[in-house]
Amino acid sequence: MQFTAQQIAGLINATIQGNPQTVVSSFNNIEAATKGDLTFMGNAKYNEALLKSKASIILIGKDMVPDQPLKATLLVVEDAYAAFATLLQIYQQMHVEGLKGVEEPAFVAESARLGENIYIGAFTYINNRSSIGKNTKIYPGCYLGENVTVGENTVIYAGVKIYHDSVIGSNVIIHAGAVIGADGFGFVPDKAGIYKKIPQIGNVIIEDDVEIGANTCIDRATLNATVIKKGTKVDNLVQLAHNVVVGEHTGIAAQVGVSGSTQIGAHSMIAGQVGIAGHLKLPERLVVTAQSGVSKLSDTPGQIVSGSPAFAMRDHLKSNVFFRRLPELEKRIAELEKALEKSKNG
Repeated sequence: MQFTAQQIAGLINATIQGNPQTVVSSFNNIEAATKGDLTFMGNAKYNEALLKSKASIILIGKDMVPDQPLKATLLVVEDAYAAFATLLQIYQQMHVEGLKGVEEPAFVAESARLGENIYIGAFTYINNRSSIGKNTKIYPGCYLGENVTVGENTVIYAGVKIYHDSVIGSNVIIHAGAVIGADGFGFVPDKAGIYKKIPQIGNVIIEDDVEIGANTCIDRATLNATVIKKGTKVDNLVQLAHNVVVGEHTGIAAQVGVSGSTQIGAHSMIAGQVGIAGHLKLPERLVVTAQSGVSKLSDTPGQIVSGSPAFAMRDHLKSNVFFRRLPELEKRIAELEKALEKSKNG
């Protein structure tokens, strides 16, 4: 597919500097781009790369347009990052528009309800009483259990497994290998110390505009529901346990583990490899830095915490200064003790 600068400018409300008929057919980063590529410049640190770039079209913020002329055609916008993201979304959508219908072999139960303009890939299994909203794309090798509801304009990539009674909203993206609605980790030891399974009879609810990363697991609730609220973005390899509730528009990075029945406040940011204990109610706008362990926090919104156990990041950084100096301090204490002993015996 080829597009002119004029066509692209119309999609992102850009001002053209250069030839409006310049043609591109692919995207690339600013250092590697060549003729026929579109790239973008959203950070002043790439100024030198901008001047050397061989791209045909460069998307650029109006505050970063260079004084000297460039060979490339410029598309000048308010926010280069946002405009570039819009173009990528449009480009990606064009690639999936041709995916329609039910491929063979795939199994769709007679009682399943399929919306208009959907795509179901080969080797996918749609169980009884499940419902798929219009314009939804389900890639090959997926499994949807009984009574699963999927909204409109949702994309479920290859190999996703969604257990019975799960509810998936509209405009959701679930990446390959994710498992939604497996049993929560519920066991109780008897008098002999043998673990007995506690049946998990709740479900998972994923609200609209959520994205779930590859190989992430979201467990069904023991009772009621595990809920991922609207607009939340979950990275790859995340474990969200039974009855967890994640507030709206929260970001959770890779390898995070959240224990059962914990609630995370809206608009929070949980960095990579964070562990969060169970049965906590965490505040809104919480920021937890990478590799922290959260076992207890106050309900004050907007906290930034670090460490394990996690506490205020500023105090944690100060503590690290002293921690790094412990060998030196230990040596000084030993010298002081030796001097004191010598003075006593002197």
